[in-house]
Amino acid sequence: MTNETTAQDFSNDAIATRAIHAGQEPDPTTGAVVPPIYMTSTFRQPHVGQPINGYDYSRSINPTRNVFDEQLAAIEGAKHALAFSSGLAAIDVLLRSVLKPGDRVMLGNDVYGGTYRLLSKVFEPWGVKITTVDVSDLAAVNKALNTESFALIWIETPSNPLLAITDIEATAAIAHEHGLIVVVDNTFASPALQHPLELGADVVAYSTTKYIGGHSDVVGGALVVDDDELAEKFGFLQNSAGAVPSPFDSWIQIRGLKTLPLRMQRHSENALAIAQHLEGADGIEKVWYPGLESHPGHDIAARQMHGGFGGMVSVQLSGGKAAALKFAESTRLFSLAESLGGVESLIEHPAAMTHASVAGTSNAVPDNLVRISVGIEDVNDLIADLDQALATVNA
Repeated sequence: MTNETTAQDFSNDAIATRAIHAGQEPDPTTGAVVPPIYMTSTFRQPHVGQPINGYDYSRSINPTRNVFDEQLAAIEGAKHALAFSSGLAAIDVLLRSVLKPGDRVMLGNDVYGGTYRLLSKVFEPWGVKITTVDVSDLAAVNKALNTESFALIWIETPSNPLLAITDIEATAAIAHEHGLIVVVDNTFASPALQHPLELGADVVAYSTTKYIGGHSDVVGGALVVDDDELAEKFGFLQNSAGAVPSPFDSWIQIRGLKTLPLRMQRHSENALAIAQHLEGADGIEKVWYPGLESHPGHDIAARQMHGGFGGMVSVQLSGGKAAALKFAESTRLFSLAESLGGVESLIEHPAAMTHASVAGTSNAVPDNLVRISVGIEDVNDLIADLDQALATVNA
């Protein structure tokens, strides 16, 4: 019977259906259609060493976190998903699970500043080596693989903040020939638009703070994987180190994930309209958005992303750093703030804000670059706001 509260299989349903129903079986006690928040640190055991359904302590296992893990794995089409207290906590557990001193990481030359900081300031002193490569260039990847030995390749696509596109399938095939683990940070695309595991990646990493949470009210991260052995390693270190989200944070992300496909459609539509409007506008030197045919990675993005190109747009101002700063500080609807992926539009200057940690390195971003997180407001209002900010710059 369809009204029974036993777990159902939604694997053959569309993403929007999986996002709403996977892991969301009605509460067996009350029939509540929204699973409850289990705000408990521990669980009563009927007999010594015999916890009910394995629930003994909430750092190790919690029903609300389990629901989110199941829901995220389902929308990704994966076997395993593990939620963490932040995106960087997830990345830290991933790296410590698969790397050892002496290993080398091939790192994309355009990545989130926090990822670069974690690798360069924490893992390099531990003995892990980093080589920065333009991973969107297969020739560059091949050259690096034939020059040095690597354990892991780190890909962001679209990348942060220059929105470079990497061919996941082709890069993973090359990397696997050399025995590398392939990790894709899929935060910008979200699981609503891109499924890296299907394209050959071994692990997908997320800052769930961004599009998955979607409302700028929670901090979280996740790892998604099909490999049972990797999932076991991640779970062991997750429990041992304790980098887990609270039950309430997990519940907030459950709620956010339910509307992800709908929101990503609007984010993508708004971002494309804004990118097209800004391309060629006075005071704009370059617009970076994979949905534009002028973007060098457009064809690859169109092949491996589905239903849109995401809500992130980056622009370079003709007037240099001063113009970029003035533009970022002159908007009314776009809040000057770090982070991204919320329903509200944000704007920031990466060189001084989210990517300050890469200043002076090969991963440094242009100082005339402004990164825009396009929200789901009325697009005409957003365009008008950007136009008046540009007018202020050009005055």
